[in-house]
Amino acid sequence: MRPIRLPDPPNPTIGVPEIFEGGAYSVIRRAVIIGNGSPGSENQSIGLVRALGLYDKHVLYRVTRPRGGINGWLHWLPVSVHKKLDYLIRLIQIYSRQRNYGHLPLENGDGSVGLASVLEADVKQIINMARQNYEKDGPLLVVTSGRDTISIASSIRRLASENVFVVQIQHPRSQLNRFDLVITPRHDFYPLSPQGQEQVPRFLHKWITPCEPPDRHVILTLGALHQIDSATLRSTAAAWHDEFAPLPKPLLVVNIGWPTSHCRYGADLAKQLTASLLGILSSCGTVRISFSSRTPEKVSKVIVKELSDNPKVYICDGQEPNPHMGHLAWADAFVVTADSVSLISELAVQGNLCMLWGPSVANGNYQTSINL
Repeated sequence: MRPIRLPDPPNPTIGVPEIFEGGAYSVIRRAVIIGNGSPGSENQSIGLVRALGLYDKHVLYRVTRPRGGINGWLHWLPVSVHKKLDYLIRLIQIYSRQRNYGHLPLENGDGSVGLASVLEADVKQIINMARQNYEKDGPLLVVTSGRDTISIASSIRRLASENVFVVQIQHPRSQLNRFDLVITPRHDFYPLSPQGQEQVPRFLHKWITPCEPPDRHVILTLGALHQIDSATLRSTAAAWHDEFAPLPKPLLVVNIGWPTSHCRYGADLAKQLTASLLGILSSCGTVRISFSSRTPEKVSKVIVKELSDNPKVYICDGQEPNPHMGHLAWADAFVVTADSVSLISELAVQGNLCMLWGPSVANGNYQTSINL
């Protein structure tokens, strides 16, 4: 394992990355991010805005979708239709029970979704913002990510195309010309391998897998956009210094996520991973293990049972402040489950050894090692 190597400090005389000097930043001086409440999606939008030097010059809106009860069966509907149908269903339920009712929230502010501090995305409001300050601040950059933001973003561009520049992150699965720019990971633009296409009826291919190569306003990235850069790592290293600097080195961080449709695993993964960690503990100074809030209990139980009593191992219990940024800045090596493209993309910036752990398509084995 290599010792920790903090990135060189950024040049203090440069306000924005060199690639944007005299370019985008001279034209775009304000931004709106429209999110869907998913940290994974919103992190990509914020990362782009940060890279453009607009981190302190953006406003965050969200499109929220009703949750709970029958809403789990309605998630395929457009979010605007889903909201209206949910509102109607709740009215019927209230009237059928002959109860008095107050305001039924359709937008942000419903405490159940925990987004009361963020404004609900409103097309008219965002268009007015773009037009009112256009002469002074130039066009408004609108950055959106996630399926639920597509209709909002395309409506804003259609109604105020001269005053906005709309960027859709992740493939919108619709007409790409509805946006000024589409930024999507290569694996998202071409989501099905030849083996995967064999499992999908041919008449569905054109709706699932783009047949045409991307045109000039589509940018394919190798991984997912994120907020991690050299400056972030250095400031984070300073913020977490007292906790991580005294730890015996080398420091190995293990991130356990959750099974997805593309990366399925269970207790078998936990057992094989635990056995491998026990085999390398002698070469580690410290091992820190963290779980996602969605990590299956059957996975976490195996790991906790086998490793929690080892003095070299610290298992994050989720009660303390999230140490993820500290891990990125201070770890010498990582072991991560292969379910999160976003996490793997963040680790690529750190530059140390990373081992991906997940089922192999070829042989079902669980160990894949790469050097980032």
